[in-house]
Amino acid sequence: MNEILVNVLGGEINEEEKKAYIKRGMEKYGRALNYIDLKLDGEFVDIHYHLKDVPFDRIRRITGYLVGTLDRFNNAKRAEESQRVKHKVDIEGV
Repeated sequence: MNEILVNVLGGEINEEEKKAYIKRGMEKYGRALNYIDLKLDGEFVDIHYHLKDVPFDRIRRITGYLVGTLDRFNNAKRAEESQRVKHKVDIEGV
């Protein structure tokens, strides 16, 4: 498991508490954490979780299907995609 940086402002916390905040963030967001900022104010703690980026695959709507790539299309669907009319949008007039 990668080490997650925990920045603590306004006081100190022990390693067990840091691990608890890390566990909470991973359970709450279901994603990998980049680092955590904790701001201590008496008995209150402001928590800011910084999440790692999620890779994004481009998805297009082609011939009525949502696809990322054309590799699963048969020859007829590939031909249909290559022959479709592509329209341009003029955003300068907006």
